[in-house]
Amino acid sequence: MRCIIVDDEASARAIVRELCRAIPEMEVVAEFPDALEALKFLKDNKIDLVFLDIHMPKLTGVDFIETAVDPPKIVLTTSDKEFAIEAYGYEFILDYLVKPISTERFQKCAMKLYNTFIKNNIESDRELQSNEDDELYINIDRRLIKLKFGEIQLIEAKGDYIEIQTTDTRYRVHSTLKKIKEKLPDSRFLQVHRSYIINFSQIVDIQDNSVLIERNVIPISRSNRPELMQRLNLL
Repeated sequence: MRCIIVDDEASARAIVRELCRAIPEMEVVAEFPDALEALKFLKDNKIDLVFLDIHMPKLTGVDFIETAVDPPKIVLTTSDKEFAIEAYGYEFILDYLVKPISTERFQKCAMKLYNTFIKNNIESDRELQSNEDDELYINIDRRLIKLKFGEIQLIEAKGDYIEIQTTDTRYRVHSTLKKIKEKLPDSRFLQVHRSYIINFSQIVDIQDNSVLIERNVIPISRSNRPELMQRLNLL
């Protein structure tokens, strides 16, 4: 999530910045002591989330809300709880944090935001998926075998070959992960390691740096873990 912080107090911005830094999915791309400057920034930049103080000179948080055209999602930050509840009626305001913001409360907010964005992404993926082919053909001993995407559990690189594990069979194909990855829909499949692509709907369990698919334990590389976590519908 690309975030900006809008608060006239430098110390308040610093607190939110540090809290965001502890959440891997959050990236603070800009900070503003003035709501007007934030509005100008939003005209030319794509942002997912705004941490917005309510009480600010010149342009208040409420002014910001009423002025912004097609605003991103907003989390209010304020010391005035009653005022925050009043402004909470806007559908694009997802939460409010009462100052001083505790780490525990911020983490709950982050989980709520995460689930909201994941749900939106899943709905977008489903729309795209309806336009995708639902199958591919592999060449095995001069025979073309049709595989349904939903049946594919994982794909493992084995030198000059790949092994495709389905719900009931394992196929060995002369190909590369890169080549088959181009044939697979991103809405279902993810490369989690240099040697593995998984169908993330087949995940049974995740522990430390590995996923369990049926009885197969698949390693997750450090660089691929953030994208996997973004795909999951966490509670």
